[in-house]
Amino acid sequence: MSWRPVARIRASSDVFLPISKTNGRSVLGRSPCLIPHSPVRWALCSPRRDFSNGIPRFQSTTTSLGNTKDNLPLSGITVMSLEQAIAGPFCTRQLADLGARVIKVERPGQGDFNRHHDQRIKGMCSHFVWTNRSKESLALDLKQPSDVDALKKIIAKADVLVQNLAPGATERMGLGYGALKEKHPGLIVCDISGYGSTGPYRNKKAYDLLIQSESGFLSITGSPGQPAKAGNSIADIAAGTTAFNNILAAIIQRGKTGKGCRLDVSMLESMAEWMTFPLYYAYEGAPPPVQAGAEHASIYPYGPFDTGGGGTVMLGMQNEREWGIFCRDVLQRPELVEDERFANTSTRSKNRKELRGIIEEVFAAYEADDVLEKLQAAGIANAKVNDMAGLWAHPQLKARDRWTEVDTPNGRVPALKPAGAAEGFAVRMDPIPAVGEHNQAIFAEFAIER
Repeated sequence: MSWRPVARIRASSDVFLPISKTNGRSVLGRSPCLIPHSPVRWALCSPRRDFSNGIPRFQSTTTSLGNTKDNLPLSGITVMSLEQAIAGPFCTRQLADLGARVIKVERPGQGDFNRHHDQRIKGMCSHFVWTNRSKESLALDLKQPSDVDALKKIIAKADVLVQNLAPGATERMGLGYGALKEKHPGLIVCDISGYGSTGPYRNKKAYDLLIQSESGFLSITGSPGQPAKAGNSIADIAAGTTAFNNILAAIIQRGKTGKGCRLDVSMLESMAEWMTFPLYYAYEGAPPPVQAGAEHASIYPYGPFDTGGGGTVMLGMQNEREWGIFCRDVLQRPELVEDERFANTSTRSKNRKELRGIIEEVFAAYEADDVLEKLQAAGIANAKVNDMAGLWAHPQLKARDRWTEVDTPNGRVPALKPAGAAEGFAVRMDPIPAVGEHNQAIFAEFAIER
């Protein structure tokens, strides 16, 4: 795998330039994007600009949702993924959202074990449906030398290899970074594991809840004496997001240097980053944040409050000005501002039991929606405590057209569009594959005999 830089063209002559042909068509270069120069070669080229009003404006060739994935930021990038569970698949699904071609290697027959943890989505697993759209499924038995050889042949033409198998598994197959980098110097290898590739924990297996425990997350979550895990796979999500971010950075860096690299992503380190606030809060042996259920550990009132009907409301305030407004305009108890028990954030937090009783006594006269209206009118931050049915039907998601559908082996299902996608650019929402669905096409493309 090799790379070459292309010198920037002077602004007066900046145009889209044909760099090479891929699949029979010219590939047009624009900067700072990285453009494929053959399946595994890259080039940098300057953008097309419009100087009609004297101000340079980048012009996109993609103008609306649903345009071809060839116009997406990672079009032309091929990602091979030896993935399972959540961390690896969540990382590569985000790469696929941006246009990368993701080839997911699965066990023949059963596939990724995460296909079978539940059957909530038309007989399919909710975790799998969430993290595996827009991918190709390649079923290989990696205990068979012929299948490992086939995988190596495909990796030779890939840009990124992602794996979150058991510690040491890829090295035993000759697919560790040390074995690959000499033949494929432009390859980016991302290893995702529980604890990283060095240190005393390097060979320990790790699952989401175990990392929630090791990272101290359980110690600050839940109620006193009753630690609680996150309701979703937060450690897997942290690791997948960390891997995704670093792969994007590695692709940009490769465009500058022509060199690939190894990314060693640890679930523990990813969660430790997310735990840095409580870590600093307990600096030099200071008491850590208390377990406060759904309430904030040190700011009050900031948490859920019961109403006279229609559900629970969440509210929060960050300063004394908001506390005064809350007392006068919402509670209609202005004398509370002068009450020494509630004189500042610290004393309100210390006396939260008494203050909760006062607030809920007032709220008991109103339905939840009425309380939310009062809070909103007063400029106090608020939210409804929704369940999953409430999120499915959330009016803000509907108003912003965030829902679409994707194909699956069992029919079309609803799916959220990628959050934060650039306005006016295409979003990719391709099918969720069946196990080995793309074997024949991939074998033919890479001249693998079967």
